[in-house]
Amino acid sequence: MNDDELMAGVRETYQVLDPVPAAVLAAARASIAWRAPAARLAELEHDRGGRAAGVRGGPARTLTFTCPGVTVEIEVTPDGRLREIHGRLVPSAAALVEVRHRDLPPGGITARTEPAGMFWLPRVPTGLVSLILRLDDGTSIVTSWIRL
Repeated sequence: MNDDELMAGVRETYQVLDPVPAAVLAAARASIAWRAPAARLAELEHDRGGRAAGVRGGPARTLTFTCPGVTVEIEVTPDGRLREIHGRLVPSAAALVEVRHRDLPPGGITARTEPAGMFWLPRVPTGLVSLILRLDDGTSIVTSWIRL
């Protein structure tokens, strides 16, 4: 028995005794579709929950992501079983903002930034979410994953 035959036997044994769940395979395939290797990563810097002073409606969660020279601020509010995201790109720039979520196809929920860098993403499903901002200059920024 050579190494290839041994590995084929191990793979076959795992497929029979402990197969990979379909949801895990789907998530792995979706993560490949979400790749943005040249994008800059904006990491979570602040995560504040609760009701902001002077704001009507339900409790909001405010999150700030940063990478060198760029800040992405978002406010997440509940909308029934979904979430609504109001955000701002600082400094402002023209960009297409896209929600990355395992239940959404690429381009499923998108918005364009306004001249002041503001954007609004309605009907975002709960769960792990990341945003990708595709700037009109050809660069991209992705936020780290957060659970909504």
